[in-house]
Amino acid sequence: MEQTQRRKALLRDLQQADHPLSASYLASRYSVSRQVIVGDVAVLRASGENITATPRGYVMAVPVVGRYIGSVVCRHSMKGMRRELELLVDAGCTVLDVVVDHPVYGQLTGPLHISTRKDVDQFMEKITENNTQPLFSLTDGTHVHTLSCPDPASYHRACAALDEAGILCRTEDS
Repeated sequence: MEQTQRRKALLRDLQQADHPLSASYLASRYSVSRQVIVGDVAVLRASGENITATPRGYVMAVPVVGRYIGSVVCRHSMKGMRRELELLVDAGCTVLDVVVDHPVYGQLTGPLHISTRKDVDQFMEKITENNTQPLFSLTDGTHVHTLSCPDPASYHRACAALDEAGILCRTEDS
């Protein structure tokens, strides 16, 4: 398959997918190397396609219509990460990203797109498999998540659950 055709097919796959597609999966699907897929995605992004890389693969970053978008400021150790993510998805929210304010680099953002407990499990496995530290390790555990929730009530349930678990940073804690 010629690269132009492959890129069109790749874009179509991403637009139709209901979950992230990994570069390894796409490489296998198109019988090319993972690096070729990474290059194809870079070309598609440069041409204006809004493709986001998450820990589980590529997704099309689409506008979130009909959902409540909110942010939460959290603080916890590595031990609290799974609990935090589970509380958020159990409230029906999707964790879109994690943001930290680094003293040298400024705001650093990592896309997550975690919506289910299975997503949480996969994210935690990646952290363990790669022996990496999450972004919040750069800021002594303090970080912000952008959430996409079905409605404001779900967002408030998520905040209450985080508060009860001692994870939510309130303004008086700052």
